[in-house]
Amino acid sequence: MSDKGMMEKEEIFSKVLRAGRRTYFFDVRSTRADDYYLTITESKKFTNDDGSFYYKKHKIYLYKEDFDGFREILAEMTDFIINEKGEEVISERHQKDFKKEYEDDNQEKTTSNSSNPEKFTDVSFDDI
Repeated sequence: MSDKGMMEKEEIFSKVLRAGRRTYFFDVRSTRADDYYLTITESKKFTNDDGSFYYKKHKIYLYKEDFDGFREILAEMTDFIINEKGEEVISERHQKDFKKEYEDDNQEKTTSNSSNPEKFTDVSFDDI
C-alpha cells in the first residue's frame, strides 16, 4: 500500500482538545480488516534549558469490544470526582490570585534568606 493510501486510512475522523500545555488527539483509525478503533494521544510540551521545546506523547488504543466497559468506568470515575470535589478546579495554578501569592511567598523567602545567609539551606518541604 502506498504512503498516500495509508494516510487516507489513518485520517478517518479526528478531534483535538487543547488544555494548557497538554493537547489530546482523538483519532478514528482503521484495522487491516477495515474495522474502526479509537486512539487517544496525550501530547505534553516541555522546554529545554536552551529555550527549545519537545513533546512527550502517550497513546491509548481503544477497540470497539472495550467501548462499553471503558465508557462505564470513565463515567463512574468522573462522576466520583465531581461528587467528591465539585466542578471547581482545586489547584494553585487555577486560583485567581495565585501569581500574587506566589510572588509574596518568594519575597518572604528572599527577605528571610538575605537577612540570615546561614539558613539558606533550610528548606521546608511543606511549601513544595
